[in-house]
Amino acid sequence: MDLHLKNVFDRFQEQFGSGPGLGPGSGTCLMKVEGISPNFIKSVFKASAALYRTDPWKRLCPGHLFGIRVGKDTDWSGKKQPFPCVQFIGGDGGDIGFNMFRSQNDAKRMTGSRETIQVPNVELLRVTYERESLMFPSNRKMIKSLSLEASGINRFPVIDVARCTSSGTLRFRHPTPEELRFVYAFMKAIALVHPLLQEDKEGGPKWSRLMYFEPFIETVDVQWPQEMAKGYDLVAVTISHPPGQAYEEKTSSTASSTPTKYAELSREEAFVDIRVYSNGSLRQCAACEKEIHGEQALSCVRCQAVLYCSSVCHKQHLKETHKSMCSLYKAMMEREEELAMNIFMFPCAADQPCKWLESLGIHQKGMWRRKCSCYSHCPFGLLPVKGGLWDSWGGLDDEEFPRDSSFHHHARDGMSSPILLSGWSEYYNLRSLPLSSPVADILSHPLTVYYILTTLNISSKNLLMKGKEVVVHYLGPEGELDWMPAFADVGHLLNGLGNVQIIMVGSEVPTNLSGTTSGIGSRVRVNLVRGVYEEEASYLPSPHVIVALNCGLSCYSTWGGALNSIKTMGVPAFFTDQSEISCANAKQVLRSAGLHITHPVTPNPFRSPVKHHEPSSNLPSYSNGFVLGVNT
Repeated sequence: MDLHLKNVFDRFQEQFGSGPGLGPGSGTCLMKVEGISPNFIKSVFKASAALYRTDPWKRLCPGHLFGIRVGKDTDWSGKKQPFPCVQFIGGDGGDIGFNMFRSQNDAKRMTGSRETIQVPNVELLRVTYERESLMFPSNRKMIKSLSLEASGINRFPVIDVARCTSSGTLRFRHPTPEELRFVYAFMKAIALVHPLLQEDKEGGPKWSRLMYFEPFIETVDVQWPQEMAKGYDLVAVTISHPPGQAYEEKTSSTASSTPTKYAELSREEAFVDIRVYSNGSLRQCAACEKEIHGEQALSCVRCQAVLYCSSVCHKQHLKETHKSMCSLYKAMMEREEELAMNIFMFPCAADQPCKWLESLGIHQKGMWRRKCSCYSHCPFGLLPVKGGLWDSWGGLDDEEFPRDSSFHHHARDGMSSPILLSGWSEYYNLRSLPLSSPVADILSHPLTVYYILTTLNISSKNLLMKGKEVVVHYLGPEGELDWMPAFADVGHLLNGLGNVQIIMVGSEVPTNLSGTTSGIGSRVRVNLVRGVYEEEASYLPSPHVIVALNCGLSCYSTWGGALNSIKTMGVPAFFTDQSEISCANAKQVLRSAGLHITHPVTPNPFRSPVKHHEPSSNLPSYSNGFVLGVNT
């Protein structure tokens, strides 16, 4: 009887939907949209799945309207944002999804107390998460042929554009490629920012069941997939609640379509007397390398990136080297706000590491001892270990660090598979970590490796999805040698499928640890090898992927032999570095070594949120800030 009722309900839902939206899927299929590739569709479904995992419907209802702004108005047809207002539906029952409107007024007109109101001649784009069994055959065929990622358990997004005619009937059409790009950017951004909404308990009437939130506006950096990029890799997406708030936009000569809050400076080739740090930290003149106090430092007013002790040094440096780099530095400084991870609620500026660690109560404790120079006398890998996981994380509260435990309820079609992550917000939500926890600073290393294996490198991802082992050659480890407990989550994220063998090779591996193997959980093991990579590579198991984190390619002449080995092997290799400048220099080093860059320099979504500066520069740098790849 129960089975019979279930079948009856499923047939009813297939025909009429489950409310309170506009009904069941319209039969649109992205394979029928002209001008988009299979990889385009895969990226949309991947972003949709990442959003679904953050479960915005837990708190959001149709009455919560969001403003959205993707890049500049001039980036879009008609020089205006296609769908600048969004609501989530299904949080209080019915079809799960979200609607995107042409205006806030349209959204208000179509939002009823219990259902979506059909308003004549109003067009909206809707994304509805439907069960595969209830989808049209064309969509089921597309999902199977492209191996598209599911959202939750056996749900997939159906995207269409609906319009109610004056006679009351609904008309549907396929979204355009431009509209799909807009949807992609929104899904990536809202997944990051909606957890930041703070409840306003005094904001609404006490009798109302609707949760009210404090006014909110946040801009995040979204990376376009290669198949969606149009001359630039990144776009700034601004989400506001309620709608109507926006950052001031300015015209920029750079390729990026990023809005910014900063006004253009009128004078060039001049100085501004700036107070770089109120704590009076020592900086360095870029020309004469003289030490100067932060509050006394002068910077080039055009780029605001380079510091000097006097106008004499500035003029000399401008003539010799800075003039050719000033425009590049200026563009990089304009991206500073995009790169900053404003979702976190702990201080993210650490030019004085000891003081930063002290402010968090973790100075000279556990794995954090490698985040300042206080233990530089102790060789890497040999920090004294007191006890368990709590001590390793420096005595943080129990809810502030990841437990050594597996993830539950993450299966597709009843089968486990590696959990795919798109950024820190998703990981923190998955681990139920508060955004006040600083663990991302250390976890950047293991999660960058995991991101490379499961997102950037298709061959390793396929091996893991088949339950096989992936061998990683990890070059030049230093602090990581004392962060083994942090690598445990790589195994947990594999979610019961596949194994990873990490072979760390470098001159900083202690002699007494070389040749040892550590099992980190049941699915990750780490081998340590002391030596020079080009000399040791032939004795090691053949790698599927090579990684070098914070590698500083342009700073060390010793990379030549390792790069020759990577070129000979033809194995995919990924490098991270801390700033755009260092990555730009790294590109030249790789090309000089005869290596073809197949993955361009892009911001790493698992970069550390903690910002540093070079002594003579205001340019921000982040551990594992940017990633590029060869042989991919």
